Amino acid sequence: MALDKNGIAKRIAKELQDGWYVNLGIGIPTLVANYVQDDIKVEFQSENGILGMGPFPLEGDEDADLINAGKQTITSLPGSSFFDSSMSFAMIRSKKIQLTVLGAMEVSDQGDIANWKIPGKMVKGMGGAMDLVASAENIIVAMQHTNRKGDSKLLKKCTLPITGLNCVKKIVTDLAVLEVHSELGFVLSERAPGVSVEEIVSKTIGKLFVPDNVPEMSI
Repeated sequence: MALDKNGIAKRIAKELQDGWYVNLGIGIPTLVANYVQDDIKVEFQSENGILGMGPFPLEGDEDADLINAGKQTITSLPGSSFFDSSMSFAMIRSKKIQLTVLGAMEVSDQGDIANWKIPGKMVKGMGGAMDLVASAENIIVAMQHTNRKGDSKLLKKCTLPITGLNCVKKIVTDLAVLEVHSELGFVLSERAPGVSVEEIVSKTIGKLFVPDNVPEMSI
């Protein structure tokens, strides 16, 4: 059975390591803050100027002055700090962030990502993703395996405007966990509970390497 958005976020949360500074992009990535394991401490950073984001607030506890880059209300943890966007992007550009989690519209089998614009649709700007993909050395993409039409979002080559080239290291979708290898393309490392390898293969257009044994992911 395919994962829902929270399932994707839970799986990505297992990638977090104690002491890391982590940037969470708009969409599914923001949910990762809800699933940090109790035995580690992670500092979540948002490019609009906060370090120390916590999980989403409970209904009725929202503070309209506390928002992330996606304009969602958030909580702040003890010791959190607030600053302007120039300092926030200085953190990103100076490679102070150990992990960046981004959503995507398309990813190629060489690790290219398209996640900022659909031609013909109004956008407010490219956002912080351009800086993140140019500076981050560890990028995980959180996304659905296919679009609303059922077409694969894991391609040989991105068809939408590119955000960054050869930058994605790992992808967690509703169907699978895949790593990006320069020669093998997408490497299938885990499958969602109840999802078959055959389904993943049928919904992946890009070059896909399937090992002999592909375990179910642990959530």
